[in-house]
Amino acid sequence: QTQLVESGGGLVQPGGSLRLSCVGSGFTLDYYAIGWFRQAPGKEREGVSCISSRGGNINYGDSVKGRFTISRDIFENTVYLQMNSLKPEDTAVYYCAAGGRYHNNNYYCPLKLESIEFGSWGQGTQVTVSS
Repeated sequence: QTQLVESGGGLVQPGGSLRLSCVGSGFTLDYYAIGWFRQAPGKEREGVSCISSRGGNINYGDSVKGRFTISRDIFENTVYLQMNSLKPEDTAVYYCAAGGRYHNNNYYCPLKLESIEFGSWGQGTQVTVSS
């Protein structure tokens, strides 16, 4: 059974940091592009960041560029999202997802992160930024 499990969310003050983890079981994350998405109450799901299979390309949403960093640990079968300088508007449920656009034996991140490009999803982890 393939599964993605997110962890690392919590309550943090503005300006603080969190590191989210996305662990895969039943399949190898490095074969796929892994995206991070978030959804705040009453808002549409938003693409945050993506790393392609084998880490060939990475992209970020405009609202998190310069503050968030995505990375892989292939030995731990985990993808991380390091979030720094957090703002109240970063408050949301964060999801990781596996998929991407297939080409020449690799899965790439689409230029515009949209959830339809990703087929397997985790259950989400809550991030709350508040003083």
